[in-house]
Amino acid sequence: CWSMVGDLQTGQNLSIGSGCDYRAIVEHEILHALGFYHEQSRMDRDDYVNIWWDEIIAGKEHNFVKYDDTYITDLNTPYDYESLMHYEPLSFNKNESVPTITAKIPVFDDIIGQRLDFSAIDLERLNRMYNCTSTHTFLDQCSFELENICGMIQGTKHDQDWVHQQGSVMGQEDHTLSGRCRDAGYFMYFNTNSGQADEVAILESRILYPKRTQQCLQFFYRTTGSPSDKLIIWLKEDDGTGNIRKMRKIQTFQADSDSNWKIAHVTLNAQKKFRYLFQGLKGNPSSSLGGIAIDDVTLTETPCPTAVWVIRNFSKILENSSISLVESPRFYSPEGYGFGISVFPNYQNSSYARVAFHLCSGENDAVLEWPALNRQVTLTVLDQDPDVLKRMSSSKSFTTSKDHVSSESGTIIWDKPSIAGRFDESCNCNRSVARGWNNFISNSQLRRRSFLKNDDLIIFAEFNDIIHLNNTEVPVEPVQSALMEGLVLERQKRAAEDMEPVQDQLPYLPDPCDPNPCQNDGVCVNVKGKASCRCPSEQAFFFTGERCQSRQVHGNILGMLIGGIAGTIVLTVVLVSMMARR
Repeated sequence: CWSMVGDLQTGQNLSIGSGCDYRAIVEHEILHALGFYHEQSRMDRDDYVNIWWDEIIAGKEHNFVKYDDTYITDLNTPYDYESLMHYEPLSFNKNESVPTITAKIPVFDDIIGQRLDFSAIDLERLNRMYNCTSTHTFLDQCSFELENICGMIQGTKHDQDWVHQQGSVMGQEDHTLSGRCRDAGYFMYFNTNSGQADEVAILESRILYPKRTQQCLQFFYRTTGSPSDKLIIWLKEDDGTGNIRKMRKIQTFQADSDSNWKIAHVTLNAQKKFRYLFQGLKGNPSSSLGGIAIDDVTLTETPCPTAVWVIRNFSKILENSSISLVESPRFYSPEGYGFGISVFPNYQNSSYARVAFHLCSGENDAVLEWPALNRQVTLTVLDQDPDVLKRMSSSKSFTTSKDHVSSESGTIIWDKPSIAGRFDESCNCNRSVARGWNNFISNSQLRRRSFLKNDDLIIFAEFNDIIHLNNTEVPVEPVQSALMEGLVLERQKRAAEDMEPVQDQLPYLPDPCDPNPCQNDGVCVNVKGKASCRCPSEQAFFFTGERCQSRQVHGNILGMLIGGIAGTIVLTVVLVSMMARR
């Protein structure tokens, strides 16, 4: 895994090799290409971290060099322990358990080197560097913490209003600040324990303008009223005249006896300007003890997740040493493959959770392609921060391959589960051997961010066919030897973050244009690690050669010179002839 730093003006060489193909590493290398250096390379880094030079592997000291602020800039942002560009404590260390870099505030030793996602300051710098003021996929979000409720409005043709309610009653806590602040946080609430059946309350979003043709509405809701209560999602679109009045019912959520906060995803597919609506429908008030609540709404122009698995009371699972494995129910991919997720809470008594993917036998197996190769598996443990732009979810992926075989039988683990799997009564199906990451996420990360809000661990899973990418793949040309000669290892320790050893390489090339090898004021350009001279041209002369060392005369000037010399010779001959006659 490596990238050149900054725009080279000649095309960018960036390597995402085997074991590098998960989001955080890809983001790390792309940030290098966009001009980011490592966080601990800042001029002021000694105010925040200690570098233990005696513990660094000999010859790797250059990885800890800091640069003057005339060379790199922090864009007026604070030192970021959480940056995706920061080294971890054990980078390039001689001794296995002795760090080479530590934070001066010890609590940050468990944070530096995170490989979850961009930090908030990473994004702030990126936006400042490229003057970005908008996003391509984000449309709307609301946690209802402010009285203006994010520009949402109450419906005009309904029986009751949604109430902007504070989560101050036991059992009615809001989702945004759940577990963090007592008697704090707001949500929207529709009371269903009084009035008449079939009364409704409608909450409409502000007007939104889609850039794409698919949107995913994510929100959290809870039902504490009658089992006959309903929450209905509507789409209200432009009718073609500029008026937003064309209604389309999208999805209905039926209340149940589970009063916990639940996560929901709804695909909208709006083509023109629109609003989305939450309609609360009252069931039987006499059997209701509460109502319907919604909170932490997010709207993005991305596909909704295929599979969503919520594991309740995950902290208790972590504390129970007798629970070594938790398996999800069976989900189905868009193609019809059955699959599941395996979580090993304290894998091999470590402080990490192993998360893995497996196939399940299903109703479509007779018509599907086996083995299921060239499918991309993506697993994401959701950071439930209410601000989608600040989430740092842990997401990793791999592509199914014929090389993935069972260590016991030697068969491909992506073959039909009824052949390659084991029977499991909980799903009444066969489950194949699971493949994943032994240290998908650490217990400290789970507790530090919002991964366990309400003690719920939420995992998204995707299983998609990517065979079509073989036809659109950009041909990979061999890297020039001059480039490869200068490459040095940046992080040998990334193996600790993935299921296979990984070598992370950062080009550490001496600048071929420093000092400038071009003569006669030639301009040096770095072309794939080699100096290439752009030679100047003056009115009478121009320069050529590999280093602009040869001076030549422009053709028109040369013609004038030759013509002038010839004319002078002719005139001289004439004058001599005339003088001889006299």
